[in-house]
Amino acid sequence: MTADNGVQGHRVLDGLESRSFRMLIGGELVDGLAGETMDSRSPSLERKVAEVPAAGVEDVERAVGAAKQAFPAWRDLDKRTRVRHVRDVIEAVVTDAEELGALDAVDGGNPVTAMRSDVALAASLLEVAFENLGSLKGETVPISNDHLNYTVREPFGVVGKIIAYHHPLLFATRALVPILAGNTVVLKTPDQTQLSGLRLGEIVADLLPPGVLNVVSGMGAIAGDALARHPDVRRLAFTGSPRTGRTIQRSAAESAVKTVSLELGGKNPLIVLPDADLEMTAQGAVKGMNFHWTAGQSCGSTSRLVVHESLADELVERVVAQLADIRIGDPLDPATEMGALVSEAQRDKVMHYIDSAQQSGAELVAGGDRPQELSSGLYVAPTVFKNVPADAPVAQEEIFGPVLSVITWREEEEALAIANGVQYGLTSSIFTRDVARAHRLARRLDAGYVWINSTSQHFPGMPFGGFKDSGIGREEDGAELLAYTQAKSVNVSLGAA
Repeated sequence: MTADNGVQGHRVLDGLESRSFRMLIGGELVDGLAGETMDSRSPSLERKVAEVPAAGVEDVERAVGAAKQAFPAWRDLDKRTRVRHVRDVIEAVVTDAEELGALDAVDGGNPVTAMRSDVALAASLLEVAFENLGSLKGETVPISNDHLNYTVREPFGVVGKIIAYHHPLLFATRALVPILAGNTVVLKTPDQTQLSGLRLGEIVADLLPPGVLNVVSGMGAIAGDALARHPDVRRLAFTGSPRTGRTIQRSAAESAVKTVSLELGGKNPLIVLPDADLEMTAQGAVKGMNFHWTAGQSCGSTSRLVVHESLADELVERVVAQLADIRIGDPLDPATEMGALVSEAQRDKVMHYIDSAQQSGAELVAGGDRPQELSSGLYVAPTVFKNVPADAPVAQEEIFGPVLSVITWREEEEALAIANGVQYGLTSSIFTRDVARAHRLARRLDAGYVWINSTSQHFPGMPFGGFKDSGIGREEDGAELLAYTQAKSVNVSLGAA
């Protein structure tokens, strides 16, 4: 908790309506060519707090053109100089953490303390990229005595980054990874949370050569689609829903052959074995749902509590007791632990699933509506259902909200079938005192990231990404940097002329 009691955050809020937000294109802060704008609305206040440019196809065209023009000089810059530029950016972001965290709290509804911590996480993840710069090298391949055969790693050129709304600043800083590898980038900010990405553009304008990073705001159906389709963007990275990920794949394929990485959704299980420590498990279940960080709006949330039937009632009681202590309210108050959902559409979606769960026969044991102490704002209380059928929509589909489904099992094979019985495969968690059994289960889970006796925490340097509809590619490790380069083979004849 900070000592300002929210004063700094409310100062940021008070100044928003008189502030002019612009896009960064070719090193210049600009409005859209058509002059169109869109409102930034605070979900906790349910009102407009700022106005941002709504980029059109022509704005994306000039952003890609600026990135393309900047690419040769940036590619040819030595690594040390590129590192110095990128370090300057991330250091400026850390210095500006108070404002950036407040912008995300106002814009997205998540607690300011959590959004400030995203800045620190962004810096830690960039350190992984810095540490792995040595991987951007080729190798010699001893094939014959008459030839020198070697490979080199080269950047793609212009990279398109389209990011999601729940960690806007954190995801925006990930655009620095392909830049570090020698690419130039066009970043499309999230439809619902544009402000911190545009602020990042203001910071970058003074620290990176023109065109190396370009930031456009606007709707995904227009600006995002134009970026995905642009023939000069040969490398795309998207964070968001599987449905939008498939749309981006189609749009990209219709214009050119492209390399596309996707970090998508999840319907993640937390498997509780009969010997689990119940208090530790209850804490892990609450933490794993990301109630405190993003009100459950996180692709990695362990939203299915798959618990052995002998423990279910007592575990649910412990979880519900912990939820009662979560402080919900003003995202700009440092004491707040859980904020609002990002938009009215998202709140409506969450309420639809809550209604659907009750119709399916699940028993509501906590939450289910707006917290009683809050009369306004797009809030939904931490919600728990027990006796949830494993095939119910609430247990199969990603809700992206504060809804935990408790599903019981008797035999281990049944638990595995429930855990793997969804279209997603992002994260999983196992709670047990039997570590050998946990390792055996981990091998059989269809998930790209598995916790044993813990949840939610990311470890910079460990690859994060999913199986099945949860995505393609990995982030947060050294291979992420390598993934923004492509191999070239060079073969030199050493024989006589």
